[in-house]
Amino acid sequence: MVAGVGNVLIAIIVAVVVRWGWKILNWAWLNPKKLEKSLKEQGYKGNPYKLLKGDVIELSTMIKEARSKPMPLSHDITSHVLPFEHHIFNKYGKKFYTWFGPKPRVFVADPELIKEILSRPNEFQRPDREPLRDSIIGGLAVSEGEKWAKHRQIINPAFHLESIKSMFSAICLSCSEMINKWERLTAGSGVVEVDVWPFIDNLAGDVISRAAFSSCYEEAQKLFCVQKEQMELVLQLLFIFYLPGGRFIPTKANKKFNQNRNELQAIARGIVDKRKKAIESGEASNNDLLGILLESNSKETKENGVGMSTEDVIEECKLFYLAGSETTSSLILWTMVCLSLHQEWQNKARQEILQVFGTQELHFEGLKHLKIVTMILNEVLRLYPPATMVLRATHKETKLGDMMLPSDVNIIIPIIHVHHDPKIWGEDATEFKPERFSEGVASATKGKGSGCFLPFGGGPRICIGQNFAMIEAKVAIAKILLRFSFELSPSYKHSPFAMFSLPPQFGAHLILHNI
Repeated sequence: MVAGVGNVLIAIIVAVVVRWGWKILNWAWLNPKKLEKSLKEQGYKGNPYKLLKGDVIELSTMIKEARSKPMPLSHDITSHVLPFEHHIFNKYGKKFYTWFGPKPRVFVADPELIKEILSRPNEFQRPDREPLRDSIIGGLAVSEGEKWAKHRQIINPAFHLESIKSMFSAICLSCSEMINKWERLTAGSGVVEVDVWPFIDNLAGDVISRAAFSSCYEEAQKLFCVQKEQMELVLQLLFIFYLPGGRFIPTKANKKFNQNRNELQAIARGIVDKRKKAIESGEASNNDLLGILLESNSKETKENGVGMSTEDVIEECKLFYLAGSETTSSLILWTMVCLSLHQEWQNKARQEILQVFGTQELHFEGLKHLKIVTMILNEVLRLYPPATMVLRATHKETKLGDMMLPSDVNIIIPIIHVHHDPKIWGEDATEFKPERFSEGVASATKGKGSGCFLPFGGGPRICIGQNFAMIEAKVAIAKILLRFSFELSPSYKHSPFAMFSLPPQFGAHLILHNI
């Protein structure tokens, strides 16, 4: 009897081991080789698959090399920002794939195919959830299907122009405080060399703290600080993403990351609960992003019975911070760098701002008359896009153009390559020429469509906060230009690098002159 039970247990253990062994073999080798064969049949080229590691070692080596020193002073930044992808592109041509562990990543740079991918979000969804990544990027950025549609509908009112208009004074206040700090630095001689990046980075966090969570300003600032630390830790943890259970490896960075994740949840929950209690007790909801979101969510729940849960609202708050601060700080910073390099456009922008506002305070309605500033911002977004690539995936065999992509393939839309492509923008594609946007975006892309200019993504999932980002950038640049002229310092090191946005690795040392 005992022997019979033992034999059954052994048989069960053997069956479990065989089953999991087969799964691991399929995940680590058989499925990648099948995908490799299928992609080659579709005309794609890439390095042969290497067990488990794929191209990750070569990728990390090239990134480490690129980040070990600044690049020459040029707007031709693709090879520095995405060195491995640039290398593979030169090796295999536009139709190539890379390996991130056992997952192939197909690069799609054709504007028509990009437009097709972004206009079919239900077929080309985000990749499978990754706990490490998704603990940083949550909310609308990772939700899909009906959940995404419902949340987008609820959140939309917070980003209508009228809602942003109500936050205009908060944006102006944050910008003025940064200007005041610079004025104190130049108070003696009227000129100072300063790394403007920490100021601009803090400005973007300050704006989103006020505009999104005005009555919880101090808690929001704490959220910003912890989230910034998380992004630094993700860089250290990036290359264990593809390992099964990699987030459980007890490294110092992993432990700190998990501590911060819990702290972020606690801070965000505290902000949301505090505001909900205030609204329930009869206090008027603030005209900030969180207040408008909670009001819209309450209306949706009353009318249709289902809205966003508290957890959902918390995730959106975290996304407000990450997307709201990172995108705009990058845009403002590279605009200052470009205007330092191209003084004629700095002067043109300043003259336009003076013509629109004179010596008066900025006003919301005047922003739409800043045509030259808008041209400059669009050109900066083209040359230095905050998101250098967009990631999508196939979850079943899917037709794209005249190809059939197999299931379980990641798709990379290399925004920075598209934005720098001379076949789209002309031989001057890597030059700073805002005049290309003088007749709008459609004219700038020379009739090649919306798949060519993607600073905020495209299709139904285009960034919901793009108007907010552009208005904040216009206010910041206008206030800076009215108070200072600026140029690159001799100690400036050109160092854009891809993170969640495109920050300067070695800061941005400029020389500010009082006007």
